[in-house]
Amino acid sequence: MTYSVAVSGASGYAGGEILRLLAGHPDVEIRTVTAHSNAGQPLSEHQPHLRSLAHLTLQDTTPEILSGHDIVFLALPHGQSGQYTDALGDTPLVIDAGADHRLTSAVEWDSFYGGDFHEPWAYGVPELPVGVGKQRENLRGATRIAAPGCNASTVSLSLAPGVAAGVIDPGDIVSVLAVGPSGAGKSLKTNLLASEILGSANPYAVGGSHRHIPEIRQALAAAGGGDADSIRVSFTPVIVPMSRGILATSSARIAPGVSDADIRGAWERAYGDETFVQLLPAGHFPRTADVLGANTALIGLAIDRAANRVTVVTAVDNLVKGTAGAAIQSMNIALGLSEDRALSVNGVAP
Repeated sequence: MTYSVAVSGASGYAGGEILRLLAGHPDVEIRTVTAHSNAGQPLSEHQPHLRSLAHLTLQDTTPEILSGHDIVFLALPHGQSGQYTDALGDTPLVIDAGADHRLTSAVEWDSFYGGDFHEPWAYGVPELPVGVGKQRENLRGATRIAAPGCNASTVSLSLAPGVAAGVIDPGDIVSVLAVGPSGAGKSLKTNLLASEILGSANPYAVGGSHRHIPEIRQALAAAGGGDADSIRVSFTPVIVPMSRGILATSSARIAPGVSDADIRGAWERAYGDETFVQLLPAGHFPRTADVLGANTALIGLAIDRAANRVTVVTAVDNLVKGTAGAAIQSMNIALGLSEDRALSVNGVAP
């Protein structure tokens, strides 16, 4: 069966990456691409690297144009997806790459985003430990999927095995991330100009204000079967001069009476059978260059007994495993297709 697909926000970075990956998917046909201010223009003017899709023209983003497809991807700014998802009730599968359907708490949504709160959808991080299982079980047969925030899923995948196994203290987590500016989208912003970021590292959303914090707490609470209020995360992202990538360095205090073997074993059990989330051998740590273009999260783990902390370093491509790849992997699961359909573990080098 071939599924018809529409992609909104197709002129942006996330929409473009969804299109790049879908273009190599044998089970889908990309029929419609939409945008707002760029409607009426050829897709190739905004995504010139997508040569196989150069025949497509960007249309207006309206429920009428998006409806009538088997699958709709929404790659819109936060707060804009809800107006369309409410009108796409007859669409068999809708996948939102924005934040509108990620959070389960209306209070957290109001605190970090504001505006109308929309019902939470199945969270699109298949490998995430959830209780005694994995999130992929909640994605099988799903008709509504919320793709993750790239920073949030990177930190959650980093620490969820330790929380689930009880080997780290979820009330004492510190994460510092080096991130590429493509995660902020394609809209012109002075602080993201090349002259502002080249040769510099720039922290932002410091002091607990980043919107991905409640998403991290929600995911880690689900992993440990506890309450999100018990998860305390100090989260600091830093923009660095690389177009793609996240390198997340997260640490947490070691729980009492836990051995080194207990700690490493928690991550080995969680990800030992996973294709796209891989724990590196002891003493090895990933680089963002190793995952560019790949739907892979590479994890390095260190046990610092002097500080009584576990340090986890995780590298992902924010546009692939962090967004579009996670969305398409989740789509594959929902449709009963092979999970790795159109997705690769291999990066691009140099």
